[in-house]
Amino acid sequence: MAAEEGEGAGGGTGRVSLPVMETERLILRPLRIEDAEALHPMYSDAEANTYGSHPATMTLDESRARLEKGIADPTWRAWAVTLKGDDTAIGTVACYEKRQGKVTEIGYVLKRAFWGRGIVTEAVAAMIDLLFAEGQRRVFADTDPDNKASKAVLERLGFTLEARLRAEWETHIGVRDSLIWGLLEDEWKAARPRT
Repeated sequence: MAAEEGEGAGGGTGRVSLPVMETERLILRPLRIEDAEALHPMYSDAEANTYGSHPATMTLDESRARLEKGIADPTWRAWAVTLKGDDTAIGTVACYEKRQGKVTEIGYVLKRAFWGRGIVTEAVAAMIDLLFAEGQRRVFADTDPDNKASKAVLERLGFTLEARLRAEWETHIGVRDSLIWGLLEDEWKAARPRT
Protein backbone atom coordinates (compact mmCIF):
# COMPACT_ATOMS: atom_id res chain seq x y z
CA MET A 1 0.00 0.00 0.00
CA ALA A 2 1.20 3.42 -0.86
CA ALA A 3 1.32 6.11 1.78
CA GLU A 4 0.37 8.79 -0.74
CA GLU A 5 -2.98 10.49 -0.09
CA GLY A 6 -5.60 11.06 -2.78
CA GLU A 7 -8.38 13.59 -3.20
CA GLY A 8 -11.45 12.88 -1.10
CA ALA A 9 -14.07 10.71 -2.74
CA GLY A 10 -16.54 13.52 -2.21
CA GLY A 11 -14.63 15.73 -4.65
CA GLY A 12 -14.43 18.78 -2.45
CA THR A 13 -17.32 18.06 -0.09
CA GLY A 14 -15.05 18.26 2.93
CA ARG A 15 -14.68 14.52 3.28
CA VAL A 16 -11.52 12.94 4.58
CA SER A 17 -8.91 12.18 1.93
CA LEU A 18 -8.72 8.59 0.78
CA PRO A 19 -5.37 6.86 0.58
CA VAL A 20 -4.15 5.61 -2.78
CA MET A 21 -3.49 1.87 -2.48
CA GLU A 22 -1.09 -0.13 -4.60
CA THR A 23 -0.94 -3.89 -5.16
CA GLU A 24 1.15 -6.05 -7.45
CA ARG A 25 -1.01 -5.22 -10.49
CA LEU A 26 -3.35 -2.45 -9.38
CA ILE A 27 -3.69 1.13 -8.19
CA LEU A 28 -6.80 1.91 -6.14
CA ARG A 29 -7.41 5.64 -6.16
CA PRO A 30 -10.35 7.79 -5.05
CA LEU A 31 -13.32 7.45 -7.37
CA ARG A 32 -14.18 10.62 -9.31
CA ILE A 33 -17.02 11.75 -11.56
CA GLU A 34 -14.67 11.70 -14.56
CA ASP A 35 -14.69 7.88 -14.25
CA ALA A 36 -18.32 7.72 -15.45
CA GLU A 37 -17.50 7.12 -19.11
CA ALA A 38 -14.99 4.36 -18.34
CA LEU A 39 -17.38 2.70 -15.87
CA HIS A 40 -20.52 3.03 -18.01
CA PRO A 41 -20.00 -0.42 -19.62
CA MET A 42 -19.97 -1.89 -16.09
CA TYR A 43 -22.97 0.08 -14.80
CA SER A 44 -24.99 -0.72 -17.95
CA ASP A 45 -24.13 -4.45 -17.95
CA ALA A 46 -27.33 -6.27 -16.91
CA GLU A 47 -25.49 -9.42 -15.81
CA ALA A 48 -22.93 -7.51 -13.74
CA ASN A 49 -25.76 -5.69 -11.97
CA THR A 50 -28.14 -8.62 -11.46
CA TYR A 51 -27.35 -8.97 -7.76
CA GLY A 52 -26.29 -5.40 -7.06
CA SER A 53 -28.11 -2.67 -5.22
CA HIS A 54 -29.19 -1.04 -8.48
CA PRO A 55 -30.39 -2.27 -11.87
CA ALA A 56 -28.21 -1.70 -14.91
CA THR A 57 -28.24 1.85 -16.24
CA MET A 58 -29.48 2.59 -19.75
CA THR A 59 -27.51 5.73 -20.64
CA LEU A 60 -24.20 7.40 -19.85
CA ASP A 61 -26.12 10.17 -18.08
CA GLU A 62 -27.73 7.55 -15.78
CA SER A 63 -24.31 6.03 -15.08
CA ARG A 64 -22.89 9.49 -14.33
CA ALA A 65 -25.79 10.24 -11.96
CA ARG A 66 -25.30 6.89 -10.19
CA LEU A 67 -21.59 7.54 -9.80
CA GLU A 68 -22.16 11.11 -8.63
CA LYS A 69 -24.67 9.96 -6.02
CA GLY A 70 -22.22 7.34 -4.72
CA ILE A 71 -19.34 9.80 -4.56
CA ALA A 72 -21.48 12.34 -2.71
CA ASP A 73 -22.69 9.80 -0.11
CA PRO A 74 -20.73 10.66 3.05
CA THR A 75 -21.26 7.20 4.54
CA TRP A 76 -19.29 5.31 1.85
CA ARG A 77 -15.63 5.52 0.87
CA ALA A 78 -15.09 4.47 -2.75
CA TRP A 79 -12.03 3.75 -4.87
CA ALA A 80 -11.60 3.23 -8.59
CA VAL A 81 -9.74 0.04 -9.45
CA THR A 82 -7.12 0.73 -12.15
CA LEU A 83 -4.32 -1.31 -13.68
CA LYS A 84 -0.79 -0.07 -13.00
CA GLY A 85 0.31 2.18 -15.83
CA ASP A 86 -3.29 2.96 -16.90
CA ASP A 87 -5.45 5.34 -14.84
CA THR A 88 -8.67 4.14 -16.52
CA ALA A 89 -11.21 2.82 -13.98
CA ILE A 90 -12.08 -0.85 -14.55
CA GLY A 91 -14.14 -1.34 -11.39
CA THR A 92 -14.79 -0.06 -7.91
CA VAL A 93 -14.36 -1.12 -4.30
CA ALA A 94 -16.12 0.64 -1.47
CA CYS A 95 -16.71 0.43 2.26
CA TYR A 96 -19.20 1.73 4.77
CA GLU A 97 -18.44 1.97 8.49
CA LYS A 98 -21.44 0.35 10.17
CA ARG A 99 -20.20 0.94 13.72
CA GLN A 100 -17.60 3.66 14.15
CA GLY A 101 -14.08 2.30 14.38
CA LYS A 102 -15.22 -1.30 14.69
CA VAL A 103 -17.36 -2.84 11.91
CA THR A 104 -17.31 -2.08 8.17
CA GLU A 105 -19.31 -3.38 5.21
CA ILE A 106 -17.61 -3.78 1.82
CA GLY A 107 -18.77 -3.82 -1.79
CA TYR A 108 -17.13 -4.31 -5.18
CA VAL A 109 -17.88 -4.56 -8.89
CA LEU A 110 -15.72 -5.02 -11.98
CA LYS A 111 -16.11 -4.56 -15.74
CA ARG A 112 -16.86 -7.85 -17.50
CA ALA A 113 -13.70 -7.71 -19.66
CA PHE A 114 -11.63 -8.14 -16.48
CA TRP A 115 -13.58 -11.00 -14.83
CA GLY A 116 -11.77 -14.22 -13.97
CA ARG A 117 -8.30 -12.71 -13.41
CA GLY A 118 -8.33 -12.35 -9.62
CA ILE A 119 -8.49 -8.56 -9.86
CA VAL A 120 -11.43 -8.18 -7.47
CA THR A 121 -9.76 -10.45 -4.92
CA GLU A 122 -6.54 -8.41 -5.15
CA ALA A 123 -8.36 -5.08 -4.87
CA VAL A 124 -10.59 -6.14 -1.97
CA ALA A 125 -7.59 -7.61 -0.12
CA ALA A 126 -5.88 -4.20 -0.29
CA MET A 127 -8.99 -2.50 1.08
CA ILE A 128 -9.25 -5.07 3.90
CA ASP A 129 -5.58 -4.47 4.78
CA LEU A 130 -6.39 -0.76 5.08
CA LEU A 131 -9.51 -1.32 7.18
CA PHE A 132 -7.77 -3.54 9.73
CA ALA A 133 -4.76 -1.18 9.80
CA GLU A 134 -7.23 1.60 10.67
CA GLY A 135 -8.44 -0.42 13.66
CA GLN A 136 -11.57 -2.19 12.44
CA ARG A 137 -12.31 -5.42 14.28
CA ARG A 138 -14.74 -6.87 11.73
CA VAL A 139 -15.37 -6.57 7.99
CA PHE A 140 -18.50 -8.00 6.42
CA ALA A 141 -20.26 -8.40 3.08
CA ASP A 142 -23.92 -8.90 2.22
CA THR A 143 -24.50 -11.01 -0.91
CA ASP A 144 -27.36 -12.55 -2.81
CA PRO A 145 -27.41 -16.35 -2.37
CA ASP A 146 -27.27 -16.84 -6.17
CA ASN A 147 -24.24 -14.57 -6.67
CA LYS A 148 -21.69 -17.37 -7.17
CA ALA A 149 -18.86 -15.09 -8.31
CA SER A 150 -19.11 -12.85 -5.24
CA LYS A 151 -19.34 -15.83 -2.89
CA ALA A 152 -16.17 -17.27 -4.48
CA VAL A 153 -14.29 -13.98 -3.89
CA LEU A 154 -15.33 -13.92 -0.24
CA GLU A 155 -14.34 -17.56 0.28
CA ARG A 156 -10.91 -16.92 -1.31
CA LEU A 157 -10.45 -13.98 1.07
CA GLY A 158 -11.23 -16.15 4.11
CA PHE A 159 -14.68 -14.81 5.00
CA THR A 160 -17.02 -17.04 7.01
CA LEU A 161 -20.66 -17.45 6.01
CA GLU A 162 -22.44 -16.36 9.17
CA ALA A 163 -26.14 -16.05 8.34
CA ARG A 164 -28.91 -16.25 5.81
CA LEU A 165 -31.51 -13.52 6.24
CA ARG A 166 -34.70 -14.64 4.54
CA ALA A 167 -36.63 -12.16 2.36
CA GLU A 168 -34.25 -9.42 3.52
CA TRP A 169 -34.09 -7.18 0.45
CA GLU A 170 -36.64 -5.87 -2.00
CA THR A 171 -34.56 -5.45 -5.16
CA HIS A 172 -34.96 -4.82 -8.87
CA ILE A 173 -35.14 -8.64 -9.31
CA GLY A 174 -37.67 -9.15 -6.52
CA VAL A 175 -37.58 -9.97 -2.81
CA ARG A 176 -34.30 -11.73 -2.08
CA ASP A 177 -32.57 -13.52 0.76
CA SER A 178 -29.24 -12.16 1.95
CA LEU A 179 -26.08 -14.01 2.95
CA ILE A 180 -23.90 -12.31 5.56
CA TRP A 181 -20.17 -13.04 5.39
CA GLY A 182 -17.78 -11.92 8.14
CA LEU A 183 -14.04 -11.61 8.62
CA LEU A 184 -12.24 -10.76 11.87
CA GLU A 185 -8.86 -9.07 12.11
CA ASP A 186 -7.09 -12.06 13.69
CA GLU A 187 -8.46 -14.37 10.97
CA TRP A 188 -7.16 -12.01 8.29
CA LYS A 189 -3.72 -11.78 9.86
CA ALA A 190 -3.50 -15.57 10.12
CA ALA A 191 -4.73 -16.47 6.66
CA ARG A 192 -4.52 -13.41 4.39
CA PRO A 193 -4.36 -14.69 0.81
CA ARG A 194 -1.34 -13.55 -1.14
CA THR A 195 -2.30 -12.35 -4.60
